[in-house]
Amino acid sequence: MDLDKVYLYPQSFCTLGILFFWTFGLFGQEAKEGTDSIPAVIDQQYREDQFYIGLTFNFLSEMPKGMSQTGFSGGAHLGFIRDFPLNRPRNFGLGLGLGWSINSYRSNLLISKDEKGGTLFQVLDGASYDFKFSRFSTQLIEVPLEIRWRTSSADDYRFWRIYAGLRLGYMYRFQSNFRQAGKHIKLTDVKELNRMRYGLTFTFGYNTFNFTVYYSLNPFFNGESIDQEPVDLETIKLGLMFYIL
Repeated sequence: MDLDKVYLYPQSFCTLGILFFWTFGLFGQEAKEGTDSIPAVIDQQYREDQFYIGLTFNFLSEMPKGMSQTGFSGGAHLGFIRDFPLNRPRNFGLGLGLGWSINSYRSNLLISKDEKGGTLFQVLDGASYDFKFSRFSTQLIEVPLEIRWRTSSADDYRFWRIYAGLRLGYMYRFQSNFRQAGKHIKLTDVKELNRMRYGLTFTFGYNTFNFTVYYSLNPFFNGESIDQEPVDLETIKLGLMFYIL
């Protein structure tokens, strides 16, 4: 092969560069002119319908004496919210949606069964019980209802928001797991479980990233006690909520 035939001299690079930028500029100008020739249509009846994805740290509250959380407890939440503006600027309204939530809670609470099939709740002393983990997890279908305020407009997709409301949920799956050397206890049927869940929510932030808080209004279990102290476990969730239009 004759290398002189395939070698490009510096003048050739200069010529190709000039042709490239000239062609790019020509197409860019045509695209710009074409864009300017079609006026943008702004929807004055816009809605802030949104998909949401949330990640939270889960904290247990109203714990009986001696009970504490161990390790990481977290949750993931996703769904869709339909927006219903209530004023002319459409920056104040209501939101109604449907979502799914999965949560895990690690603590020193052991949930087991007695010989008659009754549920036993026991707080484990770390000094007396050497166990790998004790946790329970939940999966829920949720219905968020929100009062919504934001600084949005028909042509502005980056804005501040404050959403507050109530979140209703049904716990369709529950599972507790306890594991120590040579012993594993797993339960899915706990009659004392309060499957209907409801709590207050508050979300604030800018654009995609938002801080969120959930505070439950009813306990996980009904009618049970440890040493005559009720197991009125509730939860507080703190985390981030991401909205996708």
